[in-house]
Amino acid sequence: MTQATHPTLLFHVDPARNMARFYLLAVEPTLFGGSSLMRCWGRMGTKGQMKIDLFDTAVEAREASRTLLHGKLKRGYRRNEENS
Repeated sequence: MTQATHPTLLFHVDPARNMARFYLLAVEPTLFGGSSLMRCWGRMGTKGQMKIDLFDTAVEAREASRTLLHGKLKRGYRRNEENS
C-alpha cells in the first residue's frame, strides 16, 4: 500500500483586495490500491470546497499535486510557515 504524503497548506492574503484564501493538497492511498489527490480550497474561516481526484499510482498523484502546487505558487499563494 502506498504511503500518504504530508499535506501542503497554502495561503493567499491580500487585505487591499479583501482576499483571504486557503488551498490544501494531500496525496492519500485508496482502499483499492490506487492513490487519490485531495484538494480543499476556499475563504479562510469557512469549510470551503473539496475535490478528490483518483489515480492508478502514487507517482501520478504526486505529479498532479506538484503541477497544481506550482500553479498556485505562481498565482501568489504562499506555504504555511509552520509546515514548510
